[in-house]
Order: sequence, then structure tokens, then C-alpha cells
Amino acid sequence: MRFGAVTALDSIDLTVPRGTVMALLGPNGAGKTTAVRVISTLLTPVSGSVTVAGVDAAAHPHRVRSLIGLSGQFAAVDPMLTGAENLTMVARLAGFTRRGARRRAIDLLEQFDIAEAGRRRVGGYSGGMRRRLDLAGALVAQPPVVILDEPTAGLDPISRLGLWDAVRDLVAAGSTVLLTTQYLEEADHLADAVTVIDHGEVIARGTPSQLKADVGTPTVTFTVAETDRSRADTTLGALGHTVLPGSGPTTLVVAADDPGRAVAELVIALAADGITVLDTATATPTLDDVFVRLTAGSSPP
Repeated sequence: MRFGAVTALDSIDLTVPRGTVMALLGPNGAGKTTAVRVISTLLTPVSGSVTVAGVDAAAHPHRVRSLIGLSGQFAAVDPMLTGAENLTMVARLAGFTRRGARRRAIDLLEQFDIAEAGRRRVGGYSGGMRRRLDLAGALVAQPPVVILDEPTAGLDPISRLGLWDAVRDLVAAGSTVLLTTQYLEEADHLADAVTVIDHGEVIARGTPSQLKADVGTPTVTFTVAETDRSRADTTLGALGHTVLPGSGPTTLVVAADDPGRAVAELVIALAADGITVLDTATATPTLDDVFVRLTAGSSPP
């Protein structure tokens, strides 16, 4: 997919199994939103193919749109209408009867915990309420595929957690979810699989656990008195552990596949050599570490 001299997408390959969540990650300008627009038939790719729930998007774009629920980066709701009126309008456009549309709107308002605000104009809603209403609108027709483009951008932590629960409910009900997000913790909590793109190309893919394992092993940090630092190095070396670079004058950081077990064993070994451990801490790689490692030095095309 090209825009003038800029290649926004370059032969990316995404496969999202039914009933799972795929997180699409990448820095600003990586091509995430362009990918969403292509999959949802808002843009036509210059090459390649897109299949949604078994339907060819190029041959049957209208049918694909009927299979997709899309929530974009900005809540697409009418501030002059009430929450119930917004959802009823979407339901009517989706082919519901007048009575069926009202019933569907009520059900969704309750599901997304905004029933009490359903009769209020959306212009008075908080950002979190608007996002929940927008997501509800994407689900009116109970689509088998839901595409969420940075759905929690700008939300407070409580609203974000509420949307996470909504996504989990979608998947539990059998929907397939494609999620783009700038929040790595979000992908870690929700995604069955992660695809990382940069400059329109796939640069990594796997489960969150697999990607984190590729970055490095967990570590244990020991804090000792500065006068014990040299002897602690010797003790750990004798046990086959190498103190990692960057350790400070009173800290020793070692890699450990099983940090909990390593803490117990190494504290005992250090104590046996007369070294008192003042503090310990364990750390495991995060998706933030993965993201930084993979996209370091990246800039928008």
C-alpha cells in the first residue's frame, strides 16, 4: 500500500484464528491504521488479498462490512443524540426492526454499564463513556470480527480496565478481535498473539510469552554492602553465575530462568560466605522491552 513515495504497507501477512485476539503493535507511522483501513475495506490494496471470515474483501466488500464491527481511534458518536438514540440508529441501519433496534440498544447500554446515562445526550458523556458507547455501536450487529483501533487511547485506568473486560467478553462469546494499541500492557493482558510492524513490514510475531522470552531471561538483583561487593562477585562466580554489566557498586544482577528459586539459593550461598543481602528484586522481560528492542531508532516514514 503506497501513498505517493511512501510505502505504508509492504506485503504484511496477518492470520487471526477465530475466537482469538491479535494485537497489532508498532511505532507511530508503522502502518497499523492503514492495515485496519485495508482490512475493513475503507482502503483498497494495490496488491495482495484480504479475506475476512472466509470472504474475499476485494470481491465482496459490502458482505465483508456486514461481518465487521469497527471502533476507530476516535469515538464515532453523535453528541446531539442520547446514548440510546445513537445505538438505535446504528441498529436500524443494520437492518433491525424498530422494536428490535430499541431492544438491542437497551441490552448494549446495560452490557457496557452506561444504562443510567442512556437517556442523556452524548455531548455530556465523559471520554470513557463515549468510548464504551462507540464500542457498543461496533457490536450492534453482533459481528464475528471486531476491529479495535487504539480503543483505550486517552482513557483513565478504570475506563481502560472496563474496556478490557468488554473485549474478554467478546472473545468468550466467539468473536475474533484485531486490536491495535500503544499500550503494551494492554496487549500483554488481552492478546493471544502479537504482530509487530515497522515501516509497513512485519518485524516480529508470536505469543506475548514467546516474544518476551526472545528478549532475554528473567533477572535477580541483590543489594549488598559496598565492602562485600567484591566477595559477592566471587561467590556468585563460583556458583556459575556471571554478574551482568551495569550492576552498581552495591548491586549484583544475574540472569535466572527461575528467579524465585535463584533468590533462595543464592541468598543462602552468600550468607554462608558471610555476606549479608540487604535487598533482593526480580524482574522479567516485558512487552515494553520487546517493543523497544525491536523498534529502537525507528522514525515515521
